[in-house]
Amino acid sequence: MRTKLTRRQIETTLAAILAAAAGVVGISSRNDADPVSHKILKLHKVDRFDQPVALAQPPGASSPLFVVERHGTVRVIADGVTQQRPFLDLRRKVKHAGKGGEQGLLSIAFPHDYSRTHRFYVSYSDHRDALRVVEYRADTNDPLRADPRSARLVLRIAEPTTKHHGGQLLFGPDRYLYIGSGDGGPSGDPNGVAQSKRSLLGKLLRIDPAPGPVPAAPPKPDRRAGGRKGKQPTPAKPAPYTIPPDNPFVGRPGRDEIFAYGLRNPWRFSFDRAEDRISIGDVGDVRFEEVDVLPIGKARGANFGWSAYEGNAPLKDGVPRARTVKPTYVYPHGRRCSVVGGYVVRDPRLSQIKGREIVGRYVFGDFCAERIFAFRFRAGKIGKERKLRFELPGVTSFGEDRSGRIYVLTYGERGERGFVYRLDATRKPTG
Repeated sequence: MRTKLTRRQIETTLAAILAAAAGVVGISSRNDADPVSHKILKLHKVDRFDQPVALAQPPGASSPLFVVERHGTVRVIADGVTQQRPFLDLRRKVKHAGKGGEQGLLSIAFPHDYSRTHRFYVSYSDHRDALRVVEYRADTNDPLRADPRSARLVLRIAEPTTKHHGGQLLFGPDRYLYIGSGDGGPSGDPNGVAQSKRSLLGKLLRIDPAPGPVPAAPPKPDRRAGGRKGKQPTPAKPAPYTIPPDNPFVGRPGRDEIFAYGLRNPWRFSFDRAEDRISIGDVGDVRFEEVDVLPIGKARGANFGWSAYEGNAPLKDGVPRARTVKPTYVYPHGRRCSVVGGYVVRDPRLSQIKGREIVGRYVFGDFCAERIFAFRFRAGKIGKERKLRFELPGVTSFGEDRSGRIYVLTYGERGERGFVYRLDATRKPTG
């Protein structure tokens, strides 16, 4: 026997169906201005690449996108089309085969004056397992091609193993170059390099990559006063980079390049374009992963605790917890095992996804989980973690273009080539 439904029951049933449909893909909600559609967060597939690990865009909204492939090439996406010819090919210089799969061409960064100087910077693992930061110039006659002869070594950091090299390069809002450097392994940091201010391992470094002034030459010997004859001193060369005068250990014990220390493997970090904050995804050891979010000023000279602490768990004596910065967010190993730092979403195109607003949330990933996650950080407190409903095998990195759009980079699965995706919003008809 049929039962006649009331209008209220029909409306309730329809509302339940629509709510269920909204949860199938991404994050969605009803848009009051358009009652017959939902605004859904989706992933737009930009293109396929060979193990992409970094994405950057030079200054200028119309500039192309540059995608770093781990095996040693940089690809260009110009006007939405990936160019067949690499922008830069360093496959002969880069070591990408090693235990742990953490080596290769790792990052690219463009300074604010790139359009004038054509200079840019890459980081990679060389054939002696060291981390190199190298300056190149784009071809003045072909902006989609770098000049391989223009290479200038800025910084080289010797590494004890093939793991934990970090390697991200990013120009901060102060226009200095920040460099993420891992502790170099082995597991547990047995030599304590992350806590040592005499080592560049396990640090966030901050430099001006422009060559420094030429040091004053030593005085020539005065032969009239009995000075020794012989080989004249070698002319002094300019320093390969300059130290910002307000770095925390300038004039104090410790390497002048260090901005912050006590990190295990800051594989990916970012700056919030709307607020004066830095977010660091620090890859953990055997128990915990952590994300550190704090104002840039408080990060200056900060000790993030490794290897005295992993997450909030004490590992070694000698470093009081009060002298370290506690992690903003910690999660244990399990289905997740390797944090991939992301960005605070500021893209206005992603606004008004009500119920689970994504703008203002920090979006990050985990290489093992095949998922991306998000949380909100307000007044020192963390909101509830959200899991975005996208299956993404092998999340390796995130990127942000000049307009604030967020990109997700993946290795793919089963040996296939990876992808670059962009977070987009779309309206999906409900009727």
